[in-house]
Amino acid sequence: MKSPKVLSTKKSGKLALLPLAAVIFFTVSGGPYGIEPLIGYAGNLAIPLVLITPLLWDIPCILTVLELNSMMPVEGGYYQWVKRGLGLRWAFYEGWWTWLYTFVDLAIYPVFFVEYAAFFFPGVEAYKIPVCLAIIWINAALNIRGIVSVGRSAIFLTVLVMVPFFILLFTGVIHPVHAVVLHPGGPTGFSSFGMALYIIIWNYIGWDNASTYAGEVDRPVKSYLFSILIAFSAIYIIYVAVTWLALNSGIPGEIVSEKGIPYLGTVMGGQWLGAALSIGGMASMLGIFIVVLLSVSRVPAVMGSDKLVPKIFTRMHPRYQTPYISIIVCAGLVSFLILWPFSDLLVIDVSLYGAGIFLEFLALLRLRKTAALESRPFKIPLQRSGLILLFIAPLLVFSIALGAVLLGSGQGFKSGLFAIGAIFSAHIAWYVMGKLRNKKLG
Repeated sequence: MKSPKVLSTKKSGKLALLPLAAVIFFTVSGGPYGIEPLIGYAGNLAIPLVLITPLLWDIPCILTVLELNSMMPVEGGYYQWVKRGLGLRWAFYEGWWTWLYTFVDLAIYPVFFVEYAAFFFPGVEAYKIPVCLAIIWINAALNIRGIVSVGRSAIFLTVLVMVPFFILLFTGVIHPVHAVVLHPGGPTGFSSFGMALYIIIWNYIGWDNASTYAGEVDRPVKSYLFSILIAFSAIYIIYVAVTWLALNSGIPGEIVSEKGIPYLGTVMGGQWLGAALSIGGMASMLGIFIVVLLSVSRVPAVMGSDKLVPKIFTRMHPRYQTPYISIIVCAGLVSFLILWPFSDLLVIDVSLYGAGIFLEFLALLRLRKTAALESRPFKIPLQRSGLILLFIAPLLVFSIALGAVLLGSGQGFKSGLFAIGAIFSAHIAWYVMGKLRNKKLG
């Protein structure tokens, strides 16, 4: 099999370590914003969940990404890994699921942006659709300009996100009066527990997304290793700290879930801190949107090269050499999803992502056998049986979360069924694309 093509890019047009860390930070998290619903669903269980779940879910994902990316630091990332390990059909499934889940994922962030903007502009929710559309298409234009522009934007937005958070954390530490009342636990029941797991998983997904533009990264093996380490450490500390502050603020969980981190800042530090955190929230949503669009737009371009989607997706912008058709199509589809409820988007998003990440686990196991002698600058220090045990942990977390929303009586049941249908839609899409390819050849 031919080696996947690495896009030739001048070094000056490649992403360096620090901008890459900022891009990965936004690809996966974007700061403390988005964790607030966890308090309402889990109550006092939020702290153990936010401490343990990322270790069970993320560590196997991160190690898999680091090994496969060190072996194949190519444009298209996880799509190329699955193609090499499992074959073209499963690679199509991987690309299809990723495409679908990212459309759903991207639809969440413009809506959150409007909610944080309401701190300054009460009533802006009435203009949610035009504001969301403006965010989608401005970010699409910035993506078309290229990865370096995205990296610079990510660094600036990281500063806007992190500075208010550090002030909030400092305020919480020096005012222990806010930390004496522990509000009662949130809703009980298996369904709520499942939704709490979905919240945490959603706030930690996307490590493999950062691999799709590896051909545009300077010294990708070393850069990804250190960038992911920096990003995970920052994200883990942020979520644990904010969850602890929220639980020890004396504010009921449902209020934290509804009004978010800016309200927490207002209670603990005053109106000015709430305003700063609202700005951070808007910056976070913009940053996540722009880098996730960056990652997903590269997948159809690579699939188009394999004739799995129409060839037009491989077309590059004449000036910026970016897959502009893919970016425009992605932005267009996301524009239709912004009206869906958050809870439905969340379950569909994470379920589709889970299906894709398990194909990556299987690809790693397969490549350990079929490409055992191939260079891996980073290799998980486990043999096959150890890897299987490592991958059981995220499978267990995912199964509990999905089972909870399907078996429980609360939110997520319908969206869980829809997500299962979306997973099986890959088989239908493969069949349709096969018929179209055969028709052209005929």
